Amino acid sequence: MSAQKIIQWISEDLNINTASVSSTVSMLGQGDTVPFISRYRKEKTGNLTETEVRNVADKLQYYIEIETRKETVLKSIEEQKKLTPELQKQIQECKEKQKLEDIYLPFKPKKTTKATVAKEKGLEPLANEILEQKIMVGKANKDEIVSKYLNKEKGIETVQQALSGAIDILAEQISDNAVFRGLIRSFILNTGVLKSKVRKGFEDQKTKFEMYYDYSEPVKAIVSHRILAIRRGAKENVLTWKIDVDSEQAIDIIAKKTVKSNMCLFYPELYTSMKTAFDRHLYPSLQVEIFLLKMEEADKEAINVFAKNAKNLLLASPAGHKVIMGVDPGFRTGCKVAIIDKNGNFKEYKPIFPHEPMCRLEEAQKIIVDFIKKYNVELIAIGNGTASKETVTFINFVLKKNELKAKAIVVSEAGASVYSASPLAVSEFPDLDVTVRGAISIARRLQDPLAELVKIDPKSIGVGQYQHDVNQTQLKKNLDDTVESCVNFVGVNLNSASCELLSYVAGIGKLAAKNIVQYRTKNGSFTNKNELLNVSMFGPKTFTQCAGFLRIPDGENPLDNSAIHPESYPIIEKMASDLSITPESLIGNTSAISKINLKNYISDTAGLLTLNDIIAELKKPGVDPRKDFSSTEFSADINSIDDLKENMVLDGTVTNVTNFGAFVDIGVHQDGLVHISKLSDKFISSPHEVVSVGDTIKVKVLKIDQDLARISLEKI
Repeated sequence: MSAQKIIQWISEDLNINTASVSSTVSMLGQGDTVPFISRYRKEKTGNLTETEVRNVADKLQYYIEIETRKETVLKSIEEQKKLTPELQKQIQECKEKQKLEDIYLPFKPKKTTKATVAKEKGLEPLANEILEQKIMVGKANKDEIVSKYLNKEKGIETVQQALSGAIDILAEQISDNAVFRGLIRSFILNTGVLKSKVRKGFEDQKTKFEMYYDYSEPVKAIVSHRILAIRRGAKENVLTWKIDVDSEQAIDIIAKKTVKSNMCLFYPELYTSMKTAFDRHLYPSLQVEIFLLKMEEADKEAINVFAKNAKNLLLASPAGHKVIMGVDPGFRTGCKVAIIDKNGNFKEYKPIFPHEPMCRLEEAQKIIVDFIKKYNVELIAIGNGTASKETVTFINFVLKKNELKAKAIVVSEAGASVYSASPLAVSEFPDLDVTVRGAISIARRLQDPLAELVKIDPKSIGVGQYQHDVNQTQLKKNLDDTVESCVNFVGVNLNSASCELLSYVAGIGKLAAKNIVQYRTKNGSFTNKNELLNVSMFGPKTFTQCAGFLRIPDGENPLDNSAIHPESYPIIEKMASDLSITPESLIGNTSAISKINLKNYISDTAGLLTLNDIIAELKKPGVDPRKDFSSTEFSADINSIDDLKENMVLDGTVTNVTNFGAFVDIGVHQDGLVHISKLSDKFISSPHEVVSVGDTIKVKVLKIDQDLARISLEKI
């Protein structure tokens, strides 16, 4: 298959013009990264978004995989000496993996089946005679025709044995036929009803799958979270499932393509063949295939939801360069208190015991006050786990009593324990206890969520929907893409970024990131981006890919603290020269920038799209694109689910968004759910239309289920 044909297919699939697809495919083939292509090659792509470039890359990979599979299929059929020009053309023009497998099925090497045994006994000619339907009722004797296929040596001693063998052969032929499989697949998808039942022994038990104990919904209408729940229930042996279809209608679909006349002598055997094909072959295999297909669709949707939530969490507002006290709260083992400076460096740690059973209140108060005064602490990040609410109350009491200006803020702990025990955390803080590392991580999350969360497996940050059930390979790819997108969207400080953060910068990767940090440690801070070329194994290609996404505050060239790519610096120098000022004087100078006529600077490598980006960055160089920092303050009177009452109105923070609603932290150690129907007065097709992870919203308590620890909320 020609590359041009694949480009055409991608263009049709994504509704993107072929020129844009062709250029994008070419750049991807040359090793250019998605963030680089979408940000700095807009003229070549026709201004495709990052999402569109990723979609092109994904489609390209899909068609490369299908072309590789075609080679295997063609080789297999050719070795069987069954490859005809028509079949070869059909395979080569196929663009769907499922359709390709349907075409290959009749030629796929099989284990011994009833049909293969019947063929070995010489019954294939009889099967062909039945299928041809040339003999009508009353024109011949069925027993006489079949008797010539009897063979005692091969175990065919009766007419019925011969006919049964022929039926087995025809049933397999029908079920292997790509046209029939396609028709029945569509029939089940369009008319099938997915039903779930509770397993024996669970009938009287209250579980989270209760609504699926006797549930049915059309296959074509079932939404992703319900099929994911049914799969989870089946995995946990609480539920069983099946897809109900009208088998007579299904057989009629096959009959319309097979039966020439119901007056043919072998019509009963032909009908039995079609029924056997559906009951024994097509229905069992396609039922599972369709369930898996719906699961695959649900997986994709769940993964997309996870990626959206992860993106919102990663791009949460940073508190910025402030001295922060991190507090990992606890009762029995006390609270771990750690201080980080404005650049995230660990300074000091002490444990405090403000709660029972080890309550040492005065000592705890003194440590907090001393820390705040010693380091001029501006913010106090308190983890939202066990003893969080009690610790917030204690800290606020200390702040008020001592008239201190520091502000206490609750921070999600999700994944902090994973990081604290990781080899990375051990290498960062080899002499500190795992709980102290947790307190440091909590503080850093407040200072810069993106920089800290990239150190944690995205699956551990608690914003998914059935994340442990979905396709793990695809989940990892999508989350890695999401992290890469977020890191490059924000930009990275070359002189302070961790190895983990640098590894997500376009083109760098883990090895180059490690080399950058080693070079920085040995030689001191980078003063200009060109120094990167002195880093081990760091060539021009890598430099081109990453340079625009790196920042050097207070470097030799002020442009190095912007998103302007170094390849465009000569354009800015020319603009400044034409205005008789220095390039440094142009940065942030809106008056001078307004005098620039962009048409004078259009070239083969930089069109208006690139030039407009340059101007936008010159106006606000190095500005963090994330939202301004804000926080939620929970009610001091509501500390547990026992304190809740219906119709209470509370402030909360959105912690997770799924297809069926949003989970909200209202400060009681158990997130409440705002169902999609309670998120807006107007109809919405997705919760993402009105809320995102990290949003602060007001909610009303609708219902409290103490047994299942469920809280139903309404957004107001």
